[in-house]
Amino acid sequence: MNKRNKDIIITGFALFAMFFGAGNLIFPPFLGLISGSSWLTGFTGFILADVGLSLLAILAIAKCDGDVGKIFSRAGHKISLVLACSIMICIGPLLAIPRTAATTFEMGIQPIFSGFSSIIFSIIFFVVTLLLTIRPSKVVDIIGSYLTPALLIALLALIGVGVFNPLGSIEPATIDGVFSEGIFQGYQTLDALGAVSLSAVIFTTIANKGYTKKEDKINITFKAGLIAAAGLFLVYGGLTYLGATVSTMFDSNVSQAGLIVAITERLLGFPGKVILGIIVTLACLTTAIGLTSATGQYFSKLSNNKIKYETIVTAVCLFSLVVSNFGVDTIIKFSAPILTVIYPPTIVLVVFTLLGQYIKNDNIFKFATYTALVMGFLNILGNFGVKVPVINTLPLHTLGFNWVVPVLVASVIGFFIKSNSSNAKSDSQNVTA
Repeated sequence: MNKRNKDIIITGFALFAMFFGAGNLIFPPFLGLISGSSWLTGFTGFILADVGLSLLAILAIAKCDGDVGKIFSRAGHKISLVLACSIMICIGPLLAIPRTAATTFEMGIQPIFSGFSSIIFSIIFFVVTLLLTIRPSKVVDIIGSYLTPALLIALLALIGVGVFNPLGSIEPATIDGVFSEGIFQGYQTLDALGAVSLSAVIFTTIANKGYTKKEDKINITFKAGLIAAAGLFLVYGGLTYLGATVSTMFDSNVSQAGLIVAITERLLGFPGKVILGIIVTLACLTTAIGLTSATGQYFSKLSNNKIKYETIVTAVCLFSLVVSNFGVDTIIKFSAPILTVIYPPTIVLVVFTLLGQYIKNDNIFKFATYTALVMGFLNILGNFGVKVPVINTLPLHTLGFNWVVPVLVASVIGFFIKSNSSNAKSDSQNVTA
């Protein structure tokens, strides 16, 4: 195997492992449980919101030469900075990284060592994360060469047993809107947001391997993304099916973390708990390493290296250590409204970045992005019981995409309003990250 193909495979494995963290392990089985015999429909929505959007984000960041800020630049300096920082904080110390430690404890440690302290575990988890993150150029090789193969073997062993020896019959879905629920659960994994930042880590590593041409970096990154997507598709499908096979044994009130523990124990007994502990630890540790490194690189670059990478990743680990002790369910509940606001404008800018060469008027970016952001806030009000009549009457509301038509209308309006700059250069030069 030549060096280029080897680098693509290792990078693809690393991306898979970085994506496959806490949410990726707990959401598919729960989706299968509540979807029942319609699990394929729910799974399709999940894949579109998770893998589909992640691939688009990887391609977009590749076109921007690994610079996160460039994706947002044409929407305007202020909003681009706010959105980019918000995403990095969410997939960093506020939500995603703490969730990796909390999930590892609740699913990998507590079922085996019931009296173990969550605080002590968090300290150990983040010390290991920090040690493996402190040198960013080594992150991808460590994950892709060593941790991912072990993770895949453990996952496929669990799924294989569940597929050939189903735990029970599959009942009809217990919810309405299975497809839209799949989309929502796909959002919750944070993969689409993570792809924006993790691709930057991949770009840094590829450059350090001697690939200096932009075309080479884009090609390698996208092919690695396809490898990661294929692995995620296979594993997600297996986990969703496992959840569907226990649709007669649990109801929707079951803890999402507890569900996968119960499935594993029923399939493999006590040794299953040990295998699950290995899976969870590897999955969450690789994600924590990748996201911590990405956060450190972004904010270090944002400060023009006035704040050192090592200082930022240390602070991220310390803050995440504290938040992780609130527990998985609390972190998931806290994340839902934040994601409802952030996802629409992020999706808009990722898609528009891919079409950027055909969009000459920056007001299209600006009008669409601000509209998506406003729609996100209106959806939050609706979720908290505040009546916003127009929200529930918009097309695609049942699928969770009621912001799409307003964004398209805003884009058309922006098209007819002349922009001060006809291309991305003027704004992107003002964005510091």
